[in-house]
Order: sequence, then C-alpha cells, then structure tokens
Amino acid sequence: MSYGRSVVIVEDDDELRTVLARGLREEGFSVEGVASGAQLLDRIEQATPDAFVIDIGLPDSDGRDLCQALRARGVAAPVLFLTARDALVDRIAGFDAGGDDYLAKPFAFVELAARLQALLRRAGGNGPAPTGRHHSQTRRPSVASSSMSRRMLVGALEVAGLRLDPLSHAAADASGEVTLTPTEFRLLARLMARPGEAVRRRDLVRAGWPHGAIVRENTLDAYLARLRRKLRELEHAPEIATVHGVGYKIR
Repeated sequence: MSYGRSVVIVEDDDELRTVLARGLREEGFSVEGVASGAQLLDRIEQATPDAFVIDIGLPDSDGRDLCQALRARGVAAPVLFLTARDALVDRIAGFDAGGDDYLAKPFAFVELAARLQALLRRAGGNGPAPTGRHHSQTRRPSVASSSMSRRMLVGALEVAGLRLDPLSHAAADASGEVTLTPTEFRLLARLMARPGEAVRRRDLVRAGWPHGAIVRENTLDAYLARLRRKLRELEHAPEIATVHGVGYKIR
C-alpha cells in the first residue's frame, strides 16, 4: 500500500480516468485527475505530486512534450506514460522525453499499480508519508539559478525573456510570437532547460527525433538554422550559439 503518496492522472478519457483514480485510491494513493495538459500545468503551480500517470495522446498536447516541460522546470517526480502505441521507437521516445516507465493500452490495473509502486521505491518514496498540500509543496524540487534568469510561468518555460509554451508549440517575447514545429519545439526546449550551457549534438538529436531515426549530420544544423531565423523575428529573444566540436547553447 502507498498511503499518502500523491498521484496526478492526466487522461482525457473520462471513464478510464475515473476507473484508474478509484483503483489507486483503494491502493492507498491520494489521487487527482485532469483531462488535459493545460489543466496539469495549472495544477502543478499549486503543488507537485509524488508521481504522474500521463496519457501520450492528449487533446491539447503530446504527453511526451508535457513531460519534457515538467523536467525543464525542475520537476523530478516519476512519470508513467499510457499509450495505445507500443512500438519500440515510441517507447524509446517516451524515455528520451524524461519518462520513467511506459504502459501500453489495454493494460491490467494491477500492473499499473505495481509499476507505480516500483517507480516510487526507486524514487525513494516507498514508505508512509504525511499528506496534505504543505507536504507536496516542500517536496517540489527547486529550479537551479542561472546568470540567465530562468523561471516557469503557467505552462511556459522562460529564459531571458523568451517564453516557450508546450501547449501552443510557440515561442514568444514581448515583441511577438513564432510558431514551432514539434521537432523545433523539442530542440529549443532542450536548449532552454540548460541556459548558458553547451548541449551536445547527440543530446539534441535524442531530444528532437525518436530512437532509431536516421538523422544526418547536417539535418540538426538545418533545424537549428531554422530556429535561429524564427527567433530573429522576435526583438528580445536570446541567441542560439554554436559551440564548435560540442553542440549548441542558448545565451
């Protein structure tokens, strides 16, 4: 049993969300359910749970991009993905996005509960814990400070005045907004998660493309060049700089 351990379920299927919440409560979890990525991002402004169960196919966002947004803001709680897609490439893409486990639909509830228990044990959360909002807030990981100010708004990562919204797949500053493709979004999110630091080329490839994808040397450079052009349309956006022999950084 996991008395007091809090879980947020992000699932747009109302019936499935209700069934999972009821079952996990019977297992001793404190459970809250939301139906969209936007609702999750609003909810974690209040407190961070001990674990997440996130459906990849949400109506307003890809669950993997949502997980990446959580990791970028310093949220380290384990994420269990639910999906109808069970190909190896899809599973690896979920892990590359920061997920901790992957469960394909349809599944047995007992397996989901067992996987959650295992994730919490690995995260150091296998014993009883106090409940309530104060406890959840004290567990929330802090975001490391940087000479380039980094903070999270509701649903958006911000670095030096540039905001990245995982729901609209857009980057914006005070002067305007540019729309990004999913790959451009994932590349920029990886750079913005480590402002001022060099991100290696292989890490950017893992962030931008599924495992097993054939990404030529100049493909990454072409995408970064497109990102640079888009960011130049914004008056106050930081620059993506090349770190020769290593990769790229945002500054």
